[in-house]
Formats: sequence, C-alpha cells, structure tokens
Amino acid sequence: MGTFSVVACDPQAEELGVAVQSKFLAVGAVVPWAKAKVGAIATQSYSNTAYGPEGLKLLAEGLSPEDVLDRLTSADPERALRQVGMVDAHGRAAAFTGERCLPWAGHLVGESFSCQGNILVSQAVVEAMAESFIKVSGSLAERLLAALEAGQAAGGDRRGQQSAALLVVREGGGYGGRNDRYIDLRVDDHPRPIEELKRLFELHQLYFAPAGPADLIPLDETLVSTLQGLLGKLGYWQGEVDGGLTPEFKQALSLFCHMENLEEHLREDNKFDVRVLRYMEALAKKAR
Repeated sequence: MGTFSVVACDPQAEELGVAVQSKFLAVGAVVPWAKAKVGAIATQSYSNTAYGPEGLKLLAEGLSPEDVLDRLTSADPERALRQVGMVDAHGRAAAFTGERCLPWAGHLVGESFSCQGNILVSQAVVEAMAESFIKVSGSLAERLLAALEAGQAAGGDRRGQQSAALLVVREGGGYGGRNDRYIDLRVDDHPRPIEELKRLFELHQLYFAPAGPADLIPLDETLVSTLQGLLGKLGYWQGEVDGGLTPEFKQALSLFCHMENLEEHLREDNKFDVRVLRYMEALAKKAR
C-alpha cells in the first residue's frame, strides 16, 4: 500500500507510537503495531502483517531494531516489496525499504524516530515529517500528528488521501488502566483523514486526558451561574440561576457529565475543567 508513516518513542514519558496516512481503506487496521516498554512498528508497502507481532516479540527478547529487521526481511521471499519502520523502548530506530517499492519510496531515521513512505510525490515528504517531529514540542501524540500534517503539506501519497490512524501505547495507559492502548484512533475512509484524525484526538483529550493546572478554574458563584444557565439550556437544570453550589446543582452537573461520558472530570476540590465548560457552551449553542 502507498503510505507514509512515523514511528517514535518518548523515553521520558515511556510512550511509543505510530501515525500513518494512506490512499487505502482502513490503514490503521494494517500498518501500526506497538507494545508498551517494547517498541512500535509500521509495516507497509504490500504489508507483511506478521512483521508486527513477530517484530514486537523479537524486540521484547532484547534484539535491536536493526537486528529485528534483518531477521524479518531475510526470512521473507518478498522483502523487496516491503517497507518497515521500527523503534524500541530505548529510542533505537531503524527502517527498511525494499528495492521494488513503488517510487518515490524511502525512509529517514533519526534519534528515537523513523519516517518512511512509498508512492510519495517526492523525498520531501519524509524530510518534512522528520523536520516537524524534531522541531514541534508537546506530547508524543501531538508530535506524531504534526509529522503527518507536514508530510501531507509536502505532497504526501501521490494518489491522494483516504485513511489515517494514530496509535500510542504506555503501560497502564488504556481505559481503566487495564491495558497499554493509551490512544488508538482510526479514520477509515475520509476525504481529509488527517484533519479528521486531529479532531478525534482533541475529543480523546477532552474525554480521557487528565486536566492540567491551566485547565482548572475555581467553581465560584460566577462560574456556577454560568453552568446553571448552560445546564438549563441542555435540559439538566430547572432551578434558579443563582450561583448556589447546592447538592441539587452538583447532582445536575454530575448527571450531565455521566450522560456525556465526562465523569472523569468530576472533582471534589471545587474546581472545574475549562475544557468541559467549552464543550458545554458548544452543545448549548447547537441546542438553540
């Protein structure tokens, strides 16, 4: 499949991830593989999906990404058609581009990341991805998405766009802390899949990312009045808009948060997540 992707590791956050875009249906079901404290793999261009689980197994045994790629490709009679990017939990990265991958095809390996692509408009795609990943600050997920955007801005897959995916793993990062799938988002068929993937990521952060200090504001009388007004427009509050931090108000706010899957943002310290406030304002605007 014609694809461009980035695999990367954030050793400090102990996160590993893959971001990918392709003119191919549901690329997220094929290309990205990752396991917390082990590694991340993108297997593309006539993808050999066995490279995913087998590569992670070999990385877990302590082999370097270069050694894993050598072992996987040497045993594959169709290796000339394959393309793979790989990084381990130590930040060691490697890539392989077979000589029969459709042009332009190639990769660029840097510290803790690798960018690779095939059927691209030019080498500028992976160069733009790498430059963006290095220069952009933020979380691993944000840097992976920025690299995808840069690759697309440089021309991307020369056949166009269709699907994209973002996978980030960290130990205990999944829902309820019971697995490592911190972020697993896919856009299977869309005219602008990277833009849609960014929208889904923003929703993911609203629902699941814990509030930072800058996100929290005091639940004072002014804010309570604002929330009462919004809850009234949304059908959760029938009382007066008086700014009273009463049990009835807290119950209405709790019901709203549970109905909207925002219960993770309910707090006991009389502070409120401004991201939820903005979400409520957007819902109330639509409800007019």
